[in-house]
Amino acid sequence: MSGTSRFEPVSRREVLVRGLAGTAGLLLAGGRAASGADKAPPKPPRAKSVIQIWLAGGPSHLDSFDPKPEAGNDYCGPLNNPIATNADGIRIGELLPRLAKQADKFSIVRSMTHGDNGHETAAYLTQTGRRPGDRLVFPCAGAVVSLFKGYEAGYKGLIPPYIVLTQSQGRFSEAGFLGARHMPFATGGDPAQQKFMVEGVVSPGLNDQQQAKRRELLRKLDTLGSVLKTDPALKAFYQSEDQAYDMILGDGAKAFDLSQESDDVRKRYDVNWGTWISRTRFGQSCLAARRLVQRGVPYITINFGGWDSHTDNFKVMRQLLPDLDTGLASLLADLAEHGLLESTIVWCCGEFGRTPRIDWGAPWNGGRNHYGKVFSALVAGGGFKGGRIVGSSDAKGEEVKDRPVYPCDLLGSIYELMGIDPGGKLANPMDLPLTVTPTKADGIPMAGRLKEIM
Repeated sequence: MSGTSRFEPVSRREVLVRGLAGTAGLLLAGGRAASGADKAPPKPPRAKSVIQIWLAGGPSHLDSFDPKPEAGNDYCGPLNNPIATNADGIRIGELLPRLAKQADKFSIVRSMTHGDNGHETAAYLTQTGRRPGDRLVFPCAGAVVSLFKGYEAGYKGLIPPYIVLTQSQGRFSEAGFLGARHMPFATGGDPAQQKFMVEGVVSPGLNDQQQAKRRELLRKLDTLGSVLKTDPALKAFYQSEDQAYDMILGDGAKAFDLSQESDDVRKRYDVNWGTWISRTRFGQSCLAARRLVQRGVPYITINFGGWDSHTDNFKVMRQLLPDLDTGLASLLADLAEHGLLESTIVWCCGEFGRTPRIDWGAPWNGGRNHYGKVFSALVAGGGFKGGRIVGSSDAKGEEVKDRPVYPCDLLGSIYELMGIDPGGKLANPMDLPLTVTPTKADGIPMAGRLKEIM
């Protein structure tokens, strides 16, 4: 993307160096940032955590949350039988039957728009609300929440305030100018395994006792470190090292240990394909996200890729939509049963939609291409009302028909529900007069926050 460098994901080993667990990172970075976190929010927060389900590659809106069966075969193809939901007047794609039973818990924005058809630039725009290519690289929503709700704002959790399950998105630097201490902690690993272990400082093939012995040996060899620990600033750094190891091997690791859940709970997230049942990375990531919310983690991203369906779109949809349907529906029900949905925002979308008109010719064979003119997003919990539709696309899903919603409108709504002032100051290295979301003076299209569902 113009104006940015290629994103290099944060290694779990770098947790020890960067002090992701808290105090040391601030000390080594030159002290407490003037973030505006001390400023009282304009309204009491209604949400404590956010779960972002990022459908990397861009899902087809016509095949999922904005079906158009009346548009004909060249637009809807074989997925021409949308299903009714438990919310009056709302239909969604036929491959989403479990979500159809949970529609009273979420709302659909059918008029998302930004007009950008590039993966990197559209991903940046959707997650920052800012125009790509400017001289500054702005932070995405997870990094902003980390700034205002993380360690600098009094967060005391052992687990870092911004978690990605399981691989970083890689389209742009999520922290932008906020820097390394607001980068997401990407867990790696596969939560679909019997015991999900966070990768990084843990060496593959070693049990916890062997890991502890290795660490003790490292400590004995680190004679310089034993001397430097008397320095107050470096003492904080070594404390953060202890916290990082505890997150991987101690009490913090329990949050990621899905074997602590009953088999019945884990099975709720398994996909039933009719002839067999499978335990998927995405489904179990949704379960892990619920466990992280229970531990007070402010922002969790589930990176669910594979939606770039240029070729054989309907084959791709039949593979991915049932997985999304099971995982997301189970997550919403699970959060509600644990009394967490009212305080947890769930938002789900990709960087754009797909072309409504299907390309039947070779080599696409029924593919859909990038489409930023109009696409859909799902929002639930944390102050968002359920069972509603915001905006609409035209009869063929090609244009916004009414109530355009731009990325900054959606992000500003999320921030407001989190108790973060969208018009508040956003700290930056050059001390420019920047706000959390853009203003009209920035020349970025906006239509206003989603008050109709807040």
